[in-house]
Amino acid sequence: MRAVVYKGPFEVAVENVDDPRIQHPNDVLVRVTSTAICGSDLHMYEGRTAAEPGIVFGHENLGVVEETGEGVTTLSKGDRVVMPFNVACGFCKNCSAGYTGFCLTVNPGFAGGAYGYVAMGPYTGGQAEYVRVTYADFNCLKLPEGTEKETDFVLLADIFPTGYHGNELADVRPGDTVAVYGAGPVGLMAAYSAVLRGASKVFVVDRVAERLQKAEEIGAVPVDFTQGDPAEQIREQTGGEGTDKGIDAVGYQAQAHGQSGDHEEPAVVLNSLVDTVRPTGALGVPGLYVPSDPGGPDEQAKKGMLVVAVGRLFEKGLRMGTGQCNVKRYNRHLRDLIIEDRAKPSFVVSHELPLDQASSAYEKFDKRVEGYTKVVLHPQAA
Repeated sequence: MRAVVYKGPFEVAVENVDDPRIQHPNDVLVRVTSTAICGSDLHMYEGRTAAEPGIVFGHENLGVVEETGEGVTTLSKGDRVVMPFNVACGFCKNCSAGYTGFCLTVNPGFAGGAYGYVAMGPYTGGQAEYVRVTYADFNCLKLPEGTEKETDFVLLADIFPTGYHGNELADVRPGDTVAVYGAGPVGLMAAYSAVLRGASKVFVVDRVAERLQKAEEIGAVPVDFTQGDPAEQIREQTGGEGTDKGIDAVGYQAQAHGQSGDHEEPAVVLNSLVDTVRPTGALGVPGLYVPSDPGGPDEQAKKGMLVVAVGRLFEKGLRMGTGQCNVKRYNRHLRDLIIEDRAKPSFVVSHELPLDQASSAYEKFDKRVEGYTKVVLHPQAA
């Protein structure tokens, strides 16, 4: 089959790789009809992880069941399904508690598994014509038949639940004011989820004009961090108090704020949120932080150690929740919001392309050019 293969820093190629096969009675094979490029893929693409050449990328996958293992009981050939980026067993201590992003079964020695991602287990990615799904009864979410709302539904694999998860971590409630740092796909989904949850005012901080415009289109207030301290800009619009809640949708590759923000400052968003959120507020951090970063700007950052204003955090009585999204906790009811036209997350998708254009799409998405906000690849397209 054809698949997107990592070749080295800033290089991917569509190549022929071995077809997946049923390896366990609980497996299914899915013919992939939509698969998205994620900002997390860019960490590997840029050489900022330990990913080795040859890995097949892709953890945001939707398609049609082609073959089922003998132990599969709830799925049949022809079912249209979307899979969480988390590979999870459904029965370990963490899965039973709803923490499917931290499954203890699927990746021995590490809490959590994912498709096509470094250190997340032996699960080939879905930026390909087919993908194997293990523990399929648990991991596949059924969708309505046909092709309607395809680009909305594929976002259930990761970014829509992850944006929603940021709101859960920050305990966003109706009437809250919320600051979201980052207007990439997850940041836009976090802002959109805050609106869906009844936030009274949502600020979105970024520097890319097209992304800030997207935020404004969903009713958020855009804040350009090149025009001054974003925390100060937000305080000026909240009577000097700051917001009730804050969400970090950027992570460890954050850019320094201000007009000279042409270098990385890994802790800048965390520290800005401490300044932005009012005393006794809460922070949600779905943005990715890693225990090691070969491309970090200093020796401490390379070890995943950042200088964060913990004293100020404590002084203000702020709460903070972190960690990757437990997609299974949210994807069913977010799916139903899409079905009933209460949510349309596909506003964030800027490009839909055939798989063969993956190399160009990665390059443009990484450079944030030509309006590239979110890319969905269609492996079955001509």
